[in-house]
Amino acid sequence: MIKKLALLLIAAAAIGLFFHFDLHQLLTLDGLKGSMDQFNDYKAQSPLLVIGGFFLLYVLVTALSLPGAAILTLAAGALFGLGEGLLIVSFASTIGATLAFLVSRYLLRNYIKQRFPERLSAIDAGVEKEGAFYLFTLRLVPVFPFFLINLLMGVTAIKSWTFYWVSQIGMLAGTFVFVNAGTQLAQIDSLSGILSFNLILSFALLGIFPLIAKGILNVFKKRRVYKNYTKPKKFDRNMIVIGAGAGGLVTSYIAAAVKAKVTLIEAGEMGGDCLNYGCVPSKAVIKSAKIAEQIRHGENYGLENATPQFSFKKVMARVHKVIADIAPHDSVERYTDLGVEVVKGYGKLIDPWTVEIKLNDGGTQTLTARTIVIATGARPFVPPLPGIEETGYVTSDTLWSKFAELDEAPKKLVVLGGGPIGSELAQSFSRLGSSVTQIEMAERIMIKEDLEVSTFAHQALTESGVNILTSHQALRCEARDGKKFIIVKRLSQDNGKDEEVEIEYDELLCAVGRSARLKGYGLEELGIETNRTVVTNEYLETLYPNIFAAGDIVGPYQFTHVAAHQGWYAAVNGLFGHLKKFKVDYRVIPWTTFIDPEVARVGLNEQDAIDKGIDFEITRFEFEELDRAITDSATKGFIKVITPKGKDKILGVTVVSEHAGDLIAEFVLAMKHGLGLNKILGTIHSYPTWAEGNKFAAGEWKRNHAPEKVLNLLEKYHTWRRG
Repeated sequence: MIKKLALLLIAAAAIGLFFHFDLHQLLTLDGLKGSMDQFNDYKAQSPLLVIGGFFLLYVLVTALSLPGAAILTLAAGALFGLGEGLLIVSFASTIGATLAFLVSRYLLRNYIKQRFPERLSAIDAGVEKEGAFYLFTLRLVPVFPFFLINLLMGVTAIKSWTFYWVSQIGMLAGTFVFVNAGTQLAQIDSLSGILSFNLILSFALLGIFPLIAKGILNVFKKRRVYKNYTKPKKFDRNMIVIGAGAGGLVTSYIAAAVKAKVTLIEAGEMGGDCLNYGCVPSKAVIKSAKIAEQIRHGENYGLENATPQFSFKKVMARVHKVIADIAPHDSVERYTDLGVEVVKGYGKLIDPWTVEIKLNDGGTQTLTARTIVIATGARPFVPPLPGIEETGYVTSDTLWSKFAELDEAPKKLVVLGGGPIGSELAQSFSRLGSSVTQIEMAERIMIKEDLEVSTFAHQALTESGVNILTSHQALRCEARDGKKFIIVKRLSQDNGKDEEVEIEYDELLCAVGRSARLKGYGLEELGIETNRTVVTNEYLETLYPNIFAAGDIVGPYQFTHVAAHQGWYAAVNGLFGHLKKFKVDYRVIPWTTFIDPEVARVGLNEQDAIDKGIDFEITRFEFEELDRAITDSATKGFIKVITPKGKDKILGVTVVSEHAGDLIAEFVLAMKHGLGLNKILGTIHSYPTWAEGNKFAAGEWKRNHAPEKVLNLLEKYHTWRRG
């Protein structure tokens, strides 16, 4: 801070001296004309000294953003001629601009980053991709003050060397015009004579040229990408969508809604993983498990504790009934009625516009489309443990059919993985009668959450009977004497000897993550880049601009609601991108882990804010103070809001409670539309509801930022009023 202050003082002193000694009078057109004879005398006597002095003066003027750079450029032409003057000014102006850029970065970037972290991150992301291009465009157009460009670019993350060489090239045209004009200094009456309307228009057109050039390059790029393929003259469809999960369903629905002819290809069940294997069945079993747990703890509600009587087979039958009840929402019939042609089979890309479909009934169909969207989702990842295939395992995809055949829950269940899926299922099956051991290699479960949230989840699962082994690495699976074992290694925290532990199980559930379905769709044959997921740009375009990808196959979030969100962009960009394209907006993404109590989050948590170096504060509200939580005997949990210091802007929220997934929605809406905690506080919430917790959290922030001086004055005022 002291160094920055000293730098500011030096700069201020230099600017003050500049004006104190009336040096600015020299940097006017009249001043320049009146001094030319004297300058020429100096140059005749000491040419190198004049060149060096002029160079340093130019660097100083541009570095301090002082007025007069245009006059100095004219002077360079008058003193040194076109060639020598252009060389001097080109380097002096670029060096001075770079110094101004570096000073701006040193003084302002961290401050701006702390005050506006999200906006600056978005700007930095854009600068990383297109920074040099846009800087070059701005340098070509003298309508934009160069000193302002220097200062603003210093706040961004553009590299210093990139700023230097782009500025050197970009300012060359304008420098040439002024230096050349300076060679005819006697004929110039005002700067407006140089910067005429026609000249500015020419520069503006010159500035537009890079945009035109970029468009032309994109055309050549497309031609190069498509050069080995013949584009059909006519297409069977406007759009083909491969995969009927959340991403594919939304994409095809929107395409049909705007009257495009769209075909949706799905080999398996409509609705994808979420309906058939993920969100829907897991939430159904979580509900049954929660009721069973409430029966065990009836005393919490003024009832008697009791052992729940249930048939595990009936619980699993209910899970499948729930799937069947929701299935019509995603059915072939519904989407056909919406105008989508649904084809049951496996789709494979033959070329950028052609899809070959191996129909489920044994036939083959080939269709062409102007736009193709890949939305094939992801599957559970199974770690390559020695012996795991021989001993057998289930995943979140396969357990529903296998467990439906069981008369009772597996007696000994090992859950491999401490993320959301593993934690949800470990707690549920423990409550339904399994002896559950959960194994996590990291030092805590739900590692992406704050430490206190992970600790809270650990305690909740432990109270539900789950034996959690963190810092344990799975090594292999073995079968001996009709029994199955998983061998894990306890990872020592003190550099001691790692110890192997043997755990017996009846069923092993692998829940260590999901991997994108990339094979068998023709991606490799077409050269579409994949790196665990399909590589796309911000518009969801792949290597081929007419082939898009959406959902879990893309990431970066493997959530159903994000897949649906991407589906909108894939549909709109695929159908109308030649007119207007939209970048996918990932700014406000909520997610919920449906353990009991639930954990919901949007935006930054405390851990993220620390990692990003944000100057933030935390506001908390404990549910033990909420009337509705007390009436429901569910007071465990809290709301944790991250805001910038002294501001009510919401950077992120974590909610731990019953109904947390529902409560987070109000904060998502607020963040999406830039509403702060004061707006939530000023909103009427029904009493008594869980949603009041959001208002009370906002009230905590308000209480922590009460204007004490104003309140003290008000207290004196009221005392005076009493007489």
